Amino acid sequence: MATGTALTEAEKWEFSMNSENSRLSTFKDWPFKDDCLCTPSKMAAAGFYHIPTDQQPDLVRCYVCYNELEGWEPGDDPWAEHKRLYPNCDLLKVMKNRKSLDEITVKEFMELECKRQQNKVRAQIEERVKEFRQQAARVRAQMELL
Repeated sequence: MATGTALTEAEKWEFSMNSENSRLSTFKDWPFKDDCLCTPSKMAAAGFYHIPTDQQPDLVRCYVCYNELEGWEPGDDPWAEHKRLYPNCDLLKVMKNRKSLDEITVKEFMELECKRQQNKVRAQIEERVKEFRQQAARVRAQMELL
């Protein structure tokens, strides 16, 4: 989070992913629309938002655990894939006996938001460590040439 009290536009956008409608709005170019288990509405209901890249047009991220999934097929169930690949996601734990995120309490929402923030920081740290290691490998290769 930015220093001070003002949020950046990116932080506001990320926080908006708490809303299923906001997540749903990210699926404009989603390749699976009808007669599939992974329709945009089912993806958003399962906590995912769409973050496509040129190499990964079906890339999605969970708004709570920040884990990403790609390689979707029409028969893939978003909840089942989420659970299979990331069984420790706090969203899955909260949703265990519920049909919709509309059923969670304010306390559960706040706990999920705390977990989301922790996972966001974890993901940022992992990305920085990855960048550092790549830079270290490049420097090491240049040093070996000397």
